[in-house]
Amino acid sequence: MNILAKRTASSNVRILHERASKASFQGVLIAVAAVILATLAVTYLNDKSITLDGLVNAQKTNFALWVLNLMPFVFGYIAQYSSINMAREASSLVREQTQELRERADTLEKQANFATTHDQITELPNRALFADRIERAISANSTGQVHFALLVLDLENLKEVQDTLGAGRADLLLKQVATRLGSLANSRDSLARIDSHTFALLILDIVDSAQAERAALIVQKAMEPAFGVDQMKLPLHSSIGIVTYPEHGDDPESLLQRAGVAVYMAGRAYNGYALYAPGFDDHSPRRLTLMGELRQALDKGQFELYHQPKVDIASGKVIGSEALIRWHHARHGFIPPDEFITLAERSRMIRPLTQWVLEHAFGDCSALRNAGFAWTVSVNLSTRDLHDPEFPDMVAGMMARTGIQPDWVILEITESSIMVDPARVLNVVERLHEMGFNLSIDDYGTGYSSLAYLKKLPVSELKIDKSFVMDMLSSENDAIIVRATVDLAHNLGLKVTAEGVETEEALAVLRGYGCDIGQGYLFSKPRPLMDILNWMKSGPWKGLTLVELRQSTETRPAASS
Repeated sequence: MNILAKRTASSNVRILHERASKASFQGVLIAVAAVILATLAVTYLNDKSITLDGLVNAQKTNFALWVLNLMPFVFGYIAQYSSINMAREASSLVREQTQELRERADTLEKQANFATTHDQITELPNRALFADRIERAISANSTGQVHFALLVLDLENLKEVQDTLGAGRADLLLKQVATRLGSLANSRDSLARIDSHTFALLILDIVDSAQAERAALIVQKAMEPAFGVDQMKLPLHSSIGIVTYPEHGDDPESLLQRAGVAVYMAGRAYNGYALYAPGFDDHSPRRLTLMGELRQALDKGQFELYHQPKVDIASGKVIGSEALIRWHHARHGFIPPDEFITLAERSRMIRPLTQWVLEHAFGDCSALRNAGFAWTVSVNLSTRDLHDPEFPDMVAGMMARTGIQPDWVILEITESSIMVDPARVLNVVERLHEMGFNLSIDDYGTGYSSLAYLKKLPVSELKIDKSFVMDMLSSENDAIIVRATVDLAHNLGLKVTAEGVETEEALAVLRGYGCDIGQGYLFSKPRPLMDILNWMKSGPWKGLTLVELRQSTETRPAASS
């Protein structure tokens, strides 16, 4: 490029010099013509005629003509000197501009190269550059002794943050994630953003899978503290897929693909991370297929609503149920809700699924009330529902169409859904409460900062997460948590439902703690509505009737003033 610029500058200087020389030659010709005309004029004035002798005599005797004769030479010299200076200045200007253009071109080329290999938001390597670094790590394995691990981290609720707070605030979160993860990597490791909500970490010198899992735990620990954006504390829920080289692949593409499969399985795992296993491969194409079939399944009526009974612990009466959607796939059979609900949230199918659940839950509740049961039905709401300002209006229309009363329904919200945008959630929740719906905080104790919002949210119930209930008989810490939650809720005037009640011993402990409602396999697994009715007829747990409810209300002692 430098040679081309020099050639261009030389050519421009030569052209400018030629043009200046031509202009000076034309000036000399004009000056000569002026001398000739002046000589002719002087001769005519002296002799009243123009002759050769008169011209010679005029040149000899007229001093002004002598001076005028010098002008073509003076003009020619000045013009030539000026043209040389102009050409030199032009040459210098051309060189400066060429250098500036060359530097600008180099800068643009570097920026273009950076943009093709790096993420613009976090400035981390992108998927292409990260794959190249994996390839280099593999190429360094000339002795066959090189081992490394690849951790792929998926931010599960980043899409919800983007939809709720906008892309700008989500970008701030991504930069914070990049900084936090970057602090974990040493100079030989490599961190990249390989997708819109996915980061990857290449960790060298990993000896075995156990060491890789310990590294995943460190990453999880680093991601636990909430991120701060505009004075809001936002938790990001992550799943980590782990692969190791050379056990799980010998090229970048296969390693990244299998890490992606492990991420999907990690989203369903209790601990939030998963080490790749060959058996996982069956789930990857299945996940893509299911995501595309959600809409068809809804249109073809492949979903069914199940109910899991909720039992009043003091009286032993069934007082309601939690409505749970089930998918009976034509080819894959029964598909757990934990699998397709996540897909629905990512493919924007969660809203029509929520509408389907509400419509059928309202209808079942109305049927049970008409049958004489004092029944309340609980329905889970997704984060997207709680951030939709039109959601209360949709519920109001559905309530009018099914003919239910709002106090027959408990709408369950999770702690994590509150934290994404508390102000917007509070607005939607308050509108639902003003309509007469009961509200419950689901999976209490697994989220963040619940106490800060308990006094703000118009809830009537806390549901203790089943992980605490199922372990309280063997873990003193879990027992303390359950007992403290019951006391806290009662002090706030709230009822408490314990999930995961599976044994008589657990039920006895909850009864001793004063827990209000139990839900779990001790009573019944989730069933279709007709099975619930048959179960109440033949089993030990009977449904509370409207007559019994009225009688208990009439005999209840009045509160002291």
